[in-house]
Amino acid sequence: MTFRTGFGFDVHKLESNIDFWLGGIKIPHHKGAVGHSDADVLIHAICDALLGAANMRDIGFHFSDTSQEFKGIDSKILLKRTIDLIATKGYVIGNIDSTICLQQPKIAPYIDEMRNALASVAAIDSDAISIKATTTERLGFEGREEGVSAYAVVLIYKN
Repeated sequence: MTFRTGFGFDVHKLESNIDFWLGGIKIPHHKGAVGHSDADVLIHAICDALLGAANMRDIGFHFSDTSQEFKGIDSKILLKRTIDLIATKGYVIGNIDSTICLQQPKIAPYIDEMRNALASVAAIDSDAISIKATTTERLGFEGREEGVSAYAVVLIYKN
């Protein structure tokens, strides 16, 4: 078996009166992430980690933020397309480990729903997906509630 790991990172600005999509679900909050797509920072970090593990460049290469095709797109579609891309090289997901950095809202109540949403798209067991969250103790842009960031590490393999 061939195993590979990948690392992904993404960040988006937060603004008032925008839907907040995170981990494939809409989370109630007075701010949402700004982006060309639905700005789901967690899914974007996971896509970058998967593409990196398969040595297939990054999310911006495959899904340009200047393309009208991807304007407002549901990031779950981007995740599915990313999984299809790595499959062209024979890879499947072993597991995903991720961390979301933001001050507010608290996302612990939504983690299981996010894991289930991602598992459904990826066609893997939700037990293969770890989502953690942390504040930055009010430091930096996340701490000032100006933005959200996410980190992801993945293991992919092929037989």
